[in-house]
Amino acid sequence: MEDIWIKKWNERYGEEAYAYGEAPNLFFEEKIKELKVGKILLPAEGEGRNAVFAAKMGWSVYAFDQSEEGKKKAIKLAEKNKVAIDYQVNDLESVKYQEGQFDVIALIYAHFPANLKSQYHKVLDGYLKKGGIIIFEAFSKKNLQYRAQNEKIGGPKDLDSLFSIEEIKADFNNYTIIQLEEKEVVLGEGLYHNGKGSVIRFVGMKH
Repeated sequence: MEDIWIKKWNERYGEEAYAYGEAPNLFFEEKIKELKVGKILLPAEGEGRNAVFAAKMGWSVYAFDQSEEGKKKAIKLAEKNKVAIDYQVNDLESVKYQEGQFDVIALIYAHFPANLKSQYHKVLDGYLKKGGIIIFEAFSKKNLQYRAQNEKIGGPKDLDSLFSIEEIKADFNNYTIIQLEEKEVVLGEGLYHNGKGSVIRFVGMKH
């Protein structure tokens, strides 16, 4: 199953065009601009659009993804923008960071396998310092209704891989909620996130 998953993303990121564009996710861009520059981790970072933007803002950027092709595109984008990022090709179970290493962790469409997503959120929590910030945007369970009308919005087809407000509250129950909402959005991100969809947006501060 894992090999099929990696193959899918290597094929998508192996295309010449950037699958989700070269510009950062708008919610990520808005929120990162409000924060004091420090160390940031971007899991499942794909082709690097958010990592490169953060680096341009002066952040020390760490990222990982399982796709070798994703890393190639991310490094290419970083070089184009004359910035450096620390990017590993690995899954969450294999990467090694220090406890409390990061000021911010940004989960932008990081749709981990349904049976692992809550466990993975707990692992990532360990890498965030006390007082650190989570920035999260991903498709909500309602997105399936939007996807049925418009496949170009993208996102998982499996309900359990999507998110609810209740799940986020449970997974990040040691956080002060700064923002948490389910929201209809219109995305225009590259080839694979286009049109109306439904997302969960969350910003939280670790206790």
